[in-house]
Amino acid sequence: MLSNDILKALKAYTEDMTNDVTLVLQTGEHPKRQELKEFLTQVCSVSSQLHIEERDASEVLRSPISFGLEVDGTFNGIFFSGIPSGHEFNSLILAILQSAGTDLKLDKQLMRLIQNVDKKLNFEVFISLSCHNCPDVVQALNQFALLNENISTEMIDGGLYPELIEQRNIQGVPSVYLNGEVFANGKIDTAQLVDKLLKVAPVELSADQQDALPLQDVTIIGGGPAGVAAAIYSARKGLAVTMVADRIGGQVKDTVDIENLISVSKTTGTELTNNMLAHMNDYEITRKEHLRVDKVEKGKIKKVYLSSGEVIETKSLIIATGAKWRQLGVPGEVENIGNGVAYCPHCDGPFFKGKDVAVIGGGNSGVEAALDLAGMVRSVTVFEFLPELKADKILVEKLYERKNVNVITNAATSEIVATNGKVSSIKYIDRETETNHEVELSGVFVQIGLLPNSEFLNGTVERTKFGEIIIDEKGQTSEQGIFACGDVTTVPYKQIVISMGEGAKASLSAFDYLIREGL
Repeated sequence: MLSNDILKALKAYTEDMTNDVTLVLQTGEHPKRQELKEFLTQVCSVSSQLHIEERDASEVLRSPISFGLEVDGTFNGIFFSGIPSGHEFNSLILAILQSAGTDLKLDKQLMRLIQNVDKKLNFEVFISLSCHNCPDVVQALNQFALLNENISTEMIDGGLYPELIEQRNIQGVPSVYLNGEVFANGKIDTAQLVDKLLKVAPVELSADQQDALPLQDVTIIGGGPAGVAAAIYSARKGLAVTMVADRIGGQVKDTVDIENLISVSKTTGTELTNNMLAHMNDYEITRKEHLRVDKVEKGKIKKVYLSSGEVIETKSLIIATGAKWRQLGVPGEVENIGNGVAYCPHCDGPFFKGKDVAVIGGGNSGVEAALDLAGMVRSVTVFEFLPELKADKILVEKLYERKNVNVITNAATSEIVATNGKVSSIKYIDRETETNHEVELSGVFVQIGLLPNSEFLNGTVERTKFGEIIIDEKGQTSEQGIFACGDVTTVPYKQIVISMGEGAKASLSAFDYLIREGL
């Protein structure tokens, strides 16, 4: 199942293992068990410190296609039900390496918070092997389990447990359960997982457990193209730089194909994110990842309050927090996320094979989503609020070539209806005739643009009624020493290349400010 190239790479990765790791496979019969056994045997063949053992551990292992990681004769809280190939292959390998002593990729303060959780937390993560968002959740929870023996987590391949999927009415991935109850649905990052975890199991750190950075020249909030460019340009000036980000890459990390980044004919969001991270690693930049900013206190020396409880004091500030998916704001939307309402066609489209779905939004993202879904589902209906689609002409032409796509314009979505816990129809108003209509379908994909991530700045800097930070031609906000760049600002055309340029500009402006103010 694994090529010689993959096995050779795994052998290199496992050379520095300091602990033996045993993959304990549950005994029993299942059509996929032999395939799983062969897969795990191949993985273990790359190192003498990796072992596979078959035994009855039904008290912790779900089925004959379940296995757990054991170190020093004890399960470490990481379990897999299914064959972790596809996008989840990295989740398995990282779990093995981290169980064997490889450093975790989490902020120290974040690790202290998780280590201090004193409640029993048992997570189940339902995934699809084709989902590119699922591994982030699986890998984050695996690290939580390694940090705290009170925490355990299980990756469950929904495709191999159809009865369980039906029983829990799961229609989207990742779907996370905590102690048997719904914990999170849909795309969610590590920072959000930590926030939700600490609401369930609050933790307070003592003063001697708190980190304290020295006064920073520049603090950058956001880790997308704008934030990365700002960080690199600031570091190249020899400044003390800290970046705070819920995740490096931002929206770019979710982008599949990128063909308009000048000088790079074609790349992917994952590749570009990795390249940005590698470039940052060339410089002395303090990174506070998987954390969010609760508030900013302005003044000559600004204070940045983090979700971990830390406070960063900084001479200048660059805000590059980007944007997030815009919601419809109609009844039935939030209530049915993961039960028929989705925002990522790549992740959740396969769950609607042979079914009728809707795409809300006729811009580029909406039409691209409809084209993507048309190859998976029975039919797609595109609902557009305006009299005509707003997408590029070439995309619209491709859309109308599809025989299983229907377009309804002048449609104002009024409600998403669910029956027995699953989306069953969508209601809309024809804006031209002012008549009400209802269309039966099984899924709704919302693609109506983005909202700037600027809520934490209430009263700090001037923003538009849409929440965009108002900046001048140098990236200066209404507050001296606070700059902004990228999709969170009033700069038009939300493009990667523009965000990178704006990030560089904001950094140069911040440097100029520090010189002129004698800071």
